Amino acid sequence: MSETDSNVGIEIEAGIATITVDRPKKLNALDNDTLEELGEAFQDAIFDDEVGVVILTGAGEKAFVAGADIEMLSRQGVLDGKQNSLLGQDLMDLIEDCPKPVIAAVNGFALGGGCELALACDFRYASENAVFGLPEVGLGILPGYGGTQRLPRLVGTGRAMEMILTGARIDAGEALRIGLVNRVLPLGELLPACRETAGAILSKGPLAVQMAKEAVRRGSLLSLKEGLALEADLFGLCSATEDMREGMKAFLEKRKPEFKGA
Repeated sequence: MSETDSNVGIEIEAGIATITVDRPKKLNALDNDTLEELGEAFQDAIFDDEVGVVILTGAGEKAFVAGADIEMLSRQGVLDGKQNSLLGQDLMDLIEDCPKPVIAAVNGFALGGGCELALACDFRYASENAVFGLPEVGLGILPGYGGTQRLPRLVGTGRAMEMILTGARIDAGEALRIGLVNRVLPLGELLPACRETAGAILSKGPLAVQMAKEAVRRGSLLSLKEGLALEADLFGLCSATEDMREGMKAFLEKRKPEFKGA
């Protein structure tokens, strides 16, 4: 994706794929082309054996993603409105279901579709100037890229209802307080912190990381009893891997493990 007219860039270094929404003049707003390119970038990362962790961010210092492209949405009717929602939801599902951990580096505005994009990631680090919100009701619509479903699951129904029904924006400090983000950092430290965390993940057993993510993601949609059964199944699968034997042996020998993803 090196073309100058691309809305999305991807750089891979040391096992980390950094995917950047690059429409700074539009505050990185999501139009159909950008949604499609983001999907392609994540597919590339998923099938690239060199990639172990993905970081998602926005170009510039003002916005992660300021939302969906309002000019595009203003022309929609019932059928294409539903289709636009499904298109965005498909991308968010792809990100959420990515077998590799996905960290959102939220640098500035994360509004509407941008907030929903961050919600689809496994966890979120934010810059001090980050602003979150789902302002769609002020436009006569509702969040359509998964916000009504993922935000309550993350911060609770009451807080999510307040944000969604008022369309209110919250700053990074409030986002940290309610559990929407994991860390708040100065803008210049945001990506380095994400890369440091990605490096910590990469040092672990890749199959174990993948299965742990699957246990959390799938388990959150199940009853406790069903989730525990899933956990036991995945624990058993991990126990049959070479990585498990290497990890245990390295621990007993007081050395760093050399995982092979097998």
